[in-house]
Amino acid sequence: RLPEGDPESGGDSEDEGDSDSSGDGEDEEKENEAEIQRLEEQLSINAFDYNCHLDLIKLLRQEGELIKLRRARQKMSELFPLTEEIWLDWLKDEIKMASESSERERVYELFERAVKDYICPEIWLEYAQYSIGGIGQEGGIEKVRSVFERALTAVGLHVTKGTALWEAYREFENAILETAQPAPGSIPSPEQQQMLSSQLEKIHTLFRRQLGIPLLDMEASYAEYEEWSEEPIPEATIKSYKKALQQLEKYKPYEEALLGAETPKLAEYQAYIDFEMKAGDPARIQLIYERALAENCLVPDLWARYNQYLDRQLKVKELVLSAHDRAVRNCPWTVGLWIRYLLAMERHRVDHSIISEMFEKALNAGFIQATDYVEIWQAYLDYLRRRVDFTQDSSKELEELRSAFARAVEYLKQEVEERFSESGDPSCTIMQNWARVEARLCNNMQKARELWDNIMTKGNAKYANMWLEYYNLERAHGDTQHCRKALHRAVQCTSDYPEHVCEVLLTLERIEGTLEDWDAAVQKTENRLARVNEQRAKAAEKEAALAKQEEEKAEQRKQARAEKKASKKAKKTRTGDKRKAEDDDEGEWGQEEAEQPSKRHKGDGDGLLVDESMEVETGLFGRSGAEKPDHSANQKEKASTSRKDIPKVFHDSSKDNVTVFVSNLSYSMANPEVKLKELFESCGEVTEIRPVFSNKGTFRGYCYVEFKEEKSALQALGLDRQVVEGRPMFVSPCVDKNKNPDFKVFRYSTTLEKHKLFISGLPFSCTKEELEEVCKAHGKVKDIRLVTNRAGKPKGLAYVEYENEAQASQAVLKMDGLTVKEHVIKVAISNPPLRRLPDKPEAGKAPQFAVPRPVYGARGKGRTQLSMMPRALQRQSHPAAKAENGMVQNSPATSATLPEEPKKMSNADFAKMLLKK
Repeated sequence: RLPEGDPESGGDSEDEGDSDSSGDGEDEEKENEAEIQRLEEQLSINAFDYNCHLDLIKLLRQEGELIKLRRARQKMSELFPLTEEIWLDWLKDEIKMASESSERERVYELFERAVKDYICPEIWLEYAQYSIGGIGQEGGIEKVRSVFERALTAVGLHVTKGTALWEAYREFENAILETAQPAPGSIPSPEQQQMLSSQLEKIHTLFRRQLGIPLLDMEASYAEYEEWSEEPIPEATIKSYKKALQQLEKYKPYEEALLGAETPKLAEYQAYIDFEMKAGDPARIQLIYERALAENCLVPDLWARYNQYLDRQLKVKELVLSAHDRAVRNCPWTVGLWIRYLLAMERHRVDHSIISEMFEKALNAGFIQATDYVEIWQAYLDYLRRRVDFTQDSSKELEELRSAFARAVEYLKQEVEERFSESGDPSCTIMQNWARVEARLCNNMQKARELWDNIMTKGNAKYANMWLEYYNLERAHGDTQHCRKALHRAVQCTSDYPEHVCEVLLTLERIEGTLEDWDAAVQKTENRLARVNEQRAKAAEKEAALAKQEEEKAEQRKQARAEKKASKKAKKTRTGDKRKAEDDDEGEWGQEEAEQPSKRHKGDGDGLLVDESMEVETGLFGRSGAEKPDHSANQKEKASTSRKDIPKVFHDSSKDNVTVFVSNLSYSMANPEVKLKELFESCGEVTEIRPVFSNKGTFRGYCYVEFKEEKSALQALGLDRQVVEGRPMFVSPCVDKNKNPDFKVFRYSTTLEKHKLFISGLPFSCTKEELEEVCKAHGKVKDIRLVTNRAGKPKGLAYVEYENEAQASQAVLKMDGLTVKEHVIKVAISNPPLRRLPDKPEAGKAPQFAVPRPVYGARGKGRTQLSMMPRALQRQSHPAAKAENGMVQNSPATSATLPEEPKKMSNADFAKMLLKK
C-alpha cells in the first residue's frame, strides 16, 4: 500500500469510499423504512396476506427493530401457525435478550406456543436444551425431565429424528450422575449410594425404552448400551430390541421413499399413513399425520382426514380441538374444516360463547364460493337448534335461534350477494328450514306461511317442486283450506311442470273436496293446460318459421357463391393461356367448390380461414387493390401452381391403425411433406405423407401420415399440440366414429376444477410471462392459457393451473382485486357453467311452449372462440352450442327442429367429410 498523502496513492480515496458507502447505507436504510411502512399499511388492509407478514418480519430483523419485530411476529402467530424456521428464528432472538428469570419465563411461554403449532423434533430439542440452562433454579431438574418426557411422547417415535432426543436425554442424566459421584477416596453415605443407584436405574431405563422402538442407527445405541452397562443386558431387553429391528425393516422403504421424493411428498406420506392405519398404533398414526402436515400444511383434505381420525378414534378433547384449530388457521378458506371444528366443540361441550366466537371468525375467513357461506350458516343454525328445549313455549335459546335465522337471511342478501353477485341460496334452503322449525317444533304455522310467502316472491313461484314442498308442510301441520289455496296458486304460477301440479290439485279434491270444489279445480286446470298447450304450439310454429328462414338464407348464400364463382370463371377464360389451365382445373373440382366456399390463407401464418367472398368485398373498398410486387408471393404462387395436377387425396380406412391425421398446420407451410417427415421420423419409419391441397394448389393445413408399424403411429400421438411454425399441431388417430362411438377427442373441462383459476379484467397487453410472474408467488404454476378471439387477440381472460387445490385457494385470497397494469383483476376458482341443451320432445307429446334461447355462461357470450371447423360444415350439420371452458356459443335456432342432437366430430371425421366426393 502506498503511503498516505502521496499524490499517486489516492490517499483521499478511502475516505471518499467510506463517505460513499455511508451514503449508500443511509439510502438503503431510508428505502427499508419506506418499505416497512408500505408493508404495515398493506397488512392493515389485508391482515391475511401471508407473504406480506414474512417480508415485514425479514426487514424488521434486518434493521434490528426488536420491539416492532416482536409485535409483527405476534400478529402473524395469531393468524397463522408458524413454520419451524420462523419459530426457531424467533426463539433464538428472544433467548439472546432473556437474561433475567422473568424474561426466561416469557421464553418458556413462547416454546409452549411453538410446540403446539406443529410437532417438530428440532423445536423440542431446542426447548429441552434451553430448559437445562435453568437447572439451577428451584425444581429445575424436574422441569428439564418433564420437557424431555413430553418431547419423547411427541416425537420419540420419529424413525429418523427421534434418536437425537433420546441421546440428549441420556446425556443430561449422565451429567447428573457425574455430579452425584463422591469425591475420589471418600466413602459414599447411604443417601449418596441410594441416589447413585437411582440415577443409574434412570439411565438403564432410558436405554431399554429406546431399544424397544424402531429408530435409525439403533444398532449403535445397542452397542453403546453394551459398553456402558457393567451388567449383562437383560434377556427381555434383547428380545424387545430384536423385535424393534424387525419393525424397522418394514419402515425403511417408506422412510427411503420420503427421502427420495420431492416436496410435497403427498403420495409417499399417504402410503405411509395407510401402512400405519393398518398397524393400528394410535401414537404412530398421530405422528405420521403430524409429519405429513408439517410439510403439507395447506392441504385441506389431509387436515380433514386427520381430524376425522381424531374425532372417531382418539376422542381426546385437548388433542382434537388443537388439531381442528390448527386446521382452520392453515386453511381458513375451506368451509368443511370450520364445520367440523364447530361440531367438535359441540361434541366436547365447549362453552356456547366460545363456539359463537369461532363461528364469527369463520364468517371472516374469506370463503371462495357463495355456497360456502350458506353451509357455515346452516351448520351454526343446526347447533343453535339443538340447544333449544321446544317443550317450553318460549326460551332464551329459541329467541337466539330465530334471531340467527333472520341474521342469516340478511347476511346472504347483503354481504354475500354484494361480493359474489349471488346469495348462494337461490332455493332459500335456510328460510325453508326456518319454516319447518316454526311449523313442526314451535307449532307456529302462521310464521311458516309468512316465510314461504317470502320464498315464493324470490323467483321460486314458477317451480312445481317449491309449491309441493309448501303443500306437504301444510298437509302435515296446516289445514285443508290453505292446502287448496296453495295448489290453486301453484296451478296459476308454475311454468316447469304445470301438469304435475294440476294432478295434485285434482287428487286433493277427489279425496276431500265437495262437488263445487271439484268443478272449480277441473275448470281451473283445464283452462291452465289449454293456455300452456297454446303457448307451446305458438313456440313450435315460431321455431319452424325461424328454421325455414335459416334454410332460405343458406340457399341464398349458396346461390350467391355459385354466381360469384361463375363470374370468376368467365373472367379467367379471358386472361390467356395461364388462366385457361386454371379453368381446366376448376372444371375438375367445380362440383366440390359449388358445395363449399373456397378458403385461402390470409396474413403471415396466423392460420385464420377467410371466405373468398369476404376478400372480394374487401377489394371493393380498396384494400385489395393494386398491391406492391412481392417476390416471395410469386414464389408461393409458382409452388402452388406446380401442385395443381396433384390428384385428390384418399385415405384407405384399412390402414387406420398405422395412420395419424394431422391438422391445424399453417397454410403457408412450404413443402409440408419434407417438413413433416423430419418431424415424424423420430417416431418410426414413415411410409407416406399425404398433404391435402385445394383445387388451386394451396396447402389446406392438414394431412395423413402413414407409418410402417402401428407402434410408430401410437408414438406419434405424443406429438399432439406440439408447436409447428407458431401453431399447435393437432395429431389424432384415424378413427371412424360410426364404428367407434366412444372415441373421445380433446375438450377443455367444463366442470369445477379446484386447482385452476379463472382470471378476468386483465389488460390486453398482459403477456403469458407477465401473468406467470404474478401467479408463481403463490405456488407452482403448471400451465397458463390466455383466452383470445378468432383473430388471436387477447380478451383479458386467462386460466391458471396450479399444482394442487391448496395453492389455487391461496392464490384466490391473495390475487382477487389485485391491480395489474392499472387494471383491477377478478380471480375465482374455475367453475364454468354447465352446458344446457333444449329438451327433446317425447313422441306423442306437444313440444315445450318456451322458445329455446341461446344459453350463455356466467362469463358472457362466447362469440369469439376459435373454431377449427369450416363454416360450410357448420351450416350443413347445425351443431349444437359448443361449451368450452365457460364460453358457450349460440345454439342455432334450428336445433329444436332436428330429430336428434348432431354428433360431435373428431379431426378424422372432418377429414373424411372434406375429402368425400
